[in-house]
Amino acid sequence: MCSHCSCGQPAASVEPTPQHRTLQLRHNLLASNDAAAEHNRQRFAAAGLLVVNVLSAPGSGKTAILEQLARQWLPAPVGVIVGDLATDNDARRLRAAGARAVQIQTGDLCHLEAAMVGRAFDQLDNHGMELLLIENVGNLVCPTAFDLGERLRLAVLSVPEGEDKPLKYPALFKSADAVMINKLDLAEVVDFDRTAALANLAGVAPQAQIFELSARTGAGMGALLHWLSQQRQPMAAA
Repeated sequence: MCSHCSCGQPAASVEPTPQHRTLQLRHNLLASNDAAAEHNRQRFAAAGLLVVNVLSAPGSGKTAILEQLARQWLPAPVGVIVGDLATDNDARRLRAAGARAVQIQTGDLCHLEAAMVGRAFDQLDNHGMELLLIENVGNLVCPTAFDLGERLRLAVLSVPEGEDKPLKYPALFKSADAVMINKLDLAEVVDFDRTAALANLAGVAPQAQIFELSARTGAGMGALLHWLSQQRQPMAAA
């Protein structure tokens, strides 16, 4: 999918590149991205925004979770920057839920980069806004390496994906401040082993807050909203 970042995703056929050039290219790319991310971070802080980068595999229910947050984070409006390879379907869904949403179409790029997010933020009306959500491209590998200027990183694990997902993709979960276990309403149908999932998360990502929820029914969203509100309190006080 990605031919730009040496992330390990399948890429278009290209001539072999010497290893030292691949590593240098990756180093330069990440250094440039980190500078843009720091610039974003300063802008977000000046605007008083709690910024959350949401990462997961495709089909985990990220957009449905963000719809719930847009509806329930009251009275302030929620902003969302959405990353997808193509279409603006998710942005239109989120606007219908009350969010101020800007779509980024990444084409063949399997992750968002900080400069993209900065340009999208220029298009967003952040007046009166407290919470900005970044819905990253559905991918468990590449987006992990790219700082976007966020304050918090949330990973989504849906129960149909299996309880061993944190073991297969540890880098993402190790980088997360919180993990949302979504689609709990399907747990019995797919024979989800909750005990094993929690044990795997505890082993891989002991730092992460765990939220068990169903974006479809809204169950468990209250705890997530409360935690996000707590994370923003120091910013509001400042």
